Amino acid sequence: MKPITIGKLRGLQQISSKRGTFTALALDHRQNLRKANPAFVDNAELSRFKLDVTKALAHRATSVLLDPEVAAAQAIAKGVIPSNVGLVVAVESTGYAGDANARQAQIIPGWNVEKAKRMGASAIKLLVYYHPDSPTAKEIEDFTSKIAEDCAKHDLVLMLEPLSYSLNENKKLSSEEKRYVVVESARRLTPLGADILKAEFPLDVTETNQTLWREACEEISSVTDIPWILLSAAVDYETFVQQVVVACNAGASGIAVGRAVWKESVTMMGDDRLEFLRTVGQQRISRLTSLCHALAKPFYDFYHAEAPFDWHKNY
Repeated sequence: MKPITIGKLRGLQQISSKRGTFTALALDHRQNLRKANPAFVDNAELSRFKLDVTKALAHRATSVLLDPEVAAAQAIAKGVIPSNVGLVVAVESTGYAGDANARQAQIIPGWNVEKAKRMGASAIKLLVYYHPDSPTAKEIEDFTSKIAEDCAKHDLVLMLEPLSYSLNENKKLSSEEKRYVVVESARRLTPLGADILKAEFPLDVTETNQTLWREACEEISSVTDIPWILLSAAVDYETFVQQVVVACNAGASGIAVGRAVWKESVTMMGDDRLEFLRTVGQQRISRLTSLCHALAKPFYDFYHAEAPFDWHKNY
């Protein structure tokens, strides 16, 4: 097991179950939500949606992932994050800079790791678009290292989310290519200071061979020595349930799930939205949390902390 600092260990405890597994309710989406519902061009409406979902579903998760622009502080101010549910806050700007086949990362203007720590976040989430063979691969690696250094300075958990992309903007990654990119991203980026890897499913959604699913997920587990969680990537709920079972049995420590749970509510308003979230949404997140609790690999299998009685003198 790897040693971990007291602050980071506490952060991991705050965003996980008592067993040490993760079910993060993901609500840091920005531009894709505005595209899905024109009403969300108004920050107040987008914030209201996120707070509705948080209030209805967060108590069934172990943490909630929010953006600092319209949701994180507002959720705290409105009291919709339960006291026993951790807060993960995004630090990256939505989208990417640079060319489609050489993507660059950027931090939200006016935002940083230190501010996330001060506001009471248990962890930050950093999304980077990464392809190991891209001209910007080294730049992304250096950027990730810099954010990891900031997290180490402030003793804050870093949840790293590398997203794959094709170097041919006119052609998406094949299933085999996606596996290469997802696995290689885990191999190259997690040693740079990440505490949790938030990974894509390592095959194309059209791949139905579950033997390949398990082999690909096991490959992620084999190339990194930190916990990894599976993101839902907008697949439908039933497909994601199958992916979660396979991934957790292959060594994943949980999930980060967004649209697979609440997608239909995006175009709903008022009581219709609330009713959907209280019924279908709660049933979905509860089932996923139960699966993770039963099947996922606890983060305690990866980390340990020492606390000698004079630890505070050098902290």
